[in-house]
Amino acid sequence: MSINKVAVIGAGTMGSGIAGQVANAGIEVWLLDLPGDDNANALAERGLERLRDPNQPGLISKEAESFIHLGNTRDDFDQLADCDWVAEAVVERLDIKKDLYQRLDAVCHANAIITSNTSTIPIRLLVEDMPGPFRQRFAITHFFNPVRFMRLLELVRGEDTDDAVIELLADFCEQQLGKGVVRCLDTPGFLGNRVGVFAIQCALQAAFELGLNPLEADAIFGRPMGIPKTGVFGLYDLIGIDLMSDVVQSLVNILPESDPFHAEAARIPLMTQMIANGQTGNKQGQGFYRDAESGREVLNLESSEYQDAPRLNLPIADKAEQQGVKHLLHDDSLYSQFAWRVLSRTLSYAASLIPEVGDDPVGIDDAMKLGYNWIKGPFELIDEIGADAFIAKLEADGLPIPEFLAEAAGSSFYRVENSELQARRHGDTWQKIERPAGVIRFNEKRQTLQPRNSCAVASWFDLDGIALVEFHSKANALDADSMAILDDALNQVEAEGLRGLIVHNDAQHFSCGVNLQAVRNFFLQEDMDGLDKFLRDFQNTVHRMQTASFPVVAAPVGLSIGGGFEVVLHARQVICHANSVTGLVESLVGVVPGGGGCKETLYRWIELLQCGDDISDACWKAFMNLGYGKTATSPIIAKRQAMLRPHDRFVINRDRILGEAIKAIDDASGQVPFERPTLSMPGRPLFEEMVKWLEDSRDQGVFMPHDVNVGSEMARIVTGGDIEPGTVWQEQDFYDAERRSFLTLVATAATRERINSMLDAGAPVRN
Repeated sequence: MSINKVAVIGAGTMGSGIAGQVANAGIEVWLLDLPGDDNANALAERGLERLRDPNQPGLISKEAESFIHLGNTRDDFDQLADCDWVAEAVVERLDIKKDLYQRLDAVCHANAIITSNTSTIPIRLLVEDMPGPFRQRFAITHFFNPVRFMRLLELVRGEDTDDAVIELLADFCEQQLGKGVVRCLDTPGFLGNRVGVFAIQCALQAAFELGLNPLEADAIFGRPMGIPKTGVFGLYDLIGIDLMSDVVQSLVNILPESDPFHAEAARIPLMTQMIANGQTGNKQGQGFYRDAESGREVLNLESSEYQDAPRLNLPIADKAEQQGVKHLLHDDSLYSQFAWRVLSRTLSYAASLIPEVGDDPVGIDDAMKLGYNWIKGPFELIDEIGADAFIAKLEADGLPIPEFLAEAAGSSFYRVENSELQARRHGDTWQKIERPAGVIRFNEKRQTLQPRNSCAVASWFDLDGIALVEFHSKANALDADSMAILDDALNQVEAEGLRGLIVHNDAQHFSCGVNLQAVRNFFLQEDMDGLDKFLRDFQNTVHRMQTASFPVVAAPVGLSIGGGFEVVLHARQVICHANSVTGLVESLVGVVPGGGGCKETLYRWIELLQCGDDISDACWKAFMNLGYGKTATSPIIAKRQAMLRPHDRFVINRDRILGEAIKAIDDASGQVPFERPTLSMPGRPLFEEMVKWLEDSRDQGVFMPHDVNVGSEMARIVTGGDIEPGTVWQEQDFYDAERRSFLTLVATAATRERINSMLDAGAPVRN
């Protein structure tokens, strides 16, 4: 059996998200909800509108929308007759779900799989009134919101669920929907929410107990712990304080009284009052944070008044973010106390769940990394701290030592044995970590390898005869050392006859661009020659990628912007994730792309538009892309914006990107050479036309004065500037023009002000 047609019942946030991801996979899906009074499909239409949200689009392209059919459970229920999978995502009421299952059993074909998205109701209760054949093809598929972007799917079987059903769902959701499937026992809250909500509540309660304000708590319970920068208060605002409170209460209702979760779930009077006042987070424009005319404000937890939210400078947080979570525990400061309060309870809680929820740490760690975007799972964090050190600190505080944690004393939860990554199992045994065929997570593979060359910001590895370059600085920002590692890898591939080169990492984002602090250091020292050399070396390195005699593949995930995207632009082929965000955003900080980005943007628009001798239209397209700092939120959009070439591909499951990149190295048919011919440049007339457009836009209040300066340099590069029309330029002329314009802008006070503002305040100033 295969899954060729899907239905989702319930068009709320989760249901519409599930339907959207099915459509993203190019599979027909019906989205049904209750009939409306005036418009029978009103609720389903509202679900589709959610998917169209430009701030967080649930669809990777407009084309995906064509796979979605809208309907209601009164008029369109018969459409389910030939659906292979029906996913229920209705309100969390057992009676409503049971009534729906009776209807589904009557209309669906005999092999149709039925699943629920519930995370609060046990399977045995859901299907207790259903016949045996229905129970055999029933499971829980618990997605995480937003469905397009969150990688975790918790797959839960019932006592009667057929093995074939579980295997089909696992394969389909992993390969077609791009999910990391974690198989869970039918325990309360499964894995992700059981541990994730516990951690959030620990951080919340600890902040109130210790008197930390939201800014301080989020600065620690964020990137320093390997957790998204939203932190705890920011996450409450993002999800909705009222909704998050409901999630907490649902776990309170289903967890046994002995569970430590209850101690972290105590109601906080301030939050009860905030919900009553409508201060429920981002959806209402105010929660623990809000945006005001003067800038971002934060709620004073004592006075309940909003005040300015300055950017904090916490050395302990910076050190932990750079060097690991254990650096949060080195002193007795209030911030260390907060970190230990959260880590001690959260990590111990995770350990206490073994063997209740599973026999090894892999499921819990996967759930937290895939469902909550943690960089490391709880057991990986214990290994980083050191099991013995963690146990000793717990004992010093008089805290209990869970059995599974005690088993790791003198050892760890993960190890490399015979070049295999193994995980400890309950009962003091070890087992190799197995992933589905084609799934390669480099953060796991890396542990079995030694880098051929490495520095603080980048490394390259020999991956079975393929050079793999990994950037691993903060936000994977690029500097001279990053490019030196890439250059060395190119040298060695050529010298040793390796199969090819892949640029990839398994971080949240590929690269945010060139390290602005390094740029600032150059202009603070007035070392324009040094900056010119850095740009020249950057250009030379990416040009070598473009012209290499061997396959070169870029395999980015997350953000690839600025200089990071310039690296991607020069790969012979790109294998990226379906949710990759790409773009050249340098104009925001007052500079131009200086690593071949302007050049590539123009050439690609020429190719896309199939320009003849007159490249003016392509120049305008490139000018707009660069000047506005346009980004593409999916590879499909990136191709329309000439950011990716036709032969570049995307993969819906990011865990399969590296495997596909390796295939692309071995199958050179996807390696399309770059054709960068000499161009007859439009020169002065078009350049002056673009500058006039910029000045007119400034006079109309659209642009700021320095936007005109930056845009003029963009125009100068893509047109040739103040030259005679028909002047012939070669590829090197573009590289040279980019460097000149970059250096010209960095020499201005306005650009330096933008860079300083970005580094010091987190956003560029408008000037």
